[in-house]
Amino acid sequence: MNRTQELSGQLSDEETELAPSHMAAATGDMPTYQIRAPTAALPQGVVMAASPGSLHSSQQLAEEATRKRELRLMKNREAAKECRRRKKEYVKCLESRVAVLEVQNKKLIEELETLKDICSPKTD
Repeated sequence: MNRTQELSGQLSDEETELAPSHMAAATGDMPTYQIRAPTAALPQGVVMAASPGSLHSSQQLAEEATRKRELRLMKNREAAKECRRRKKEYVKCLESRVAVLEVQNKKLIEELETLKDICSPKTD
């Protein structure tokens, strides 16, 4: 293919063109390209242009990146908030368990002292 054909967008029957794959939109990845044969030759001097929806300006890409970042940050804030709530609940549960075990330990110590007094020989 010569430079004039490249600029005009014309391809011979033997040449192929790269077309964006529609898989990129479904997966959210960078666009991939697949090779396909041209459907019709363009007249001399006509430049083939992509559809408006397939090209994004740098401003649109920046806005999309900003929107995705803000969405990610918002989700992260919500997840962190939920994590802190669960941690507080867990700590309260542990504190309650500690209180119960301290009471139980105190009772067992008192019972042990009572049994020691009963079982030990008194030397008076």
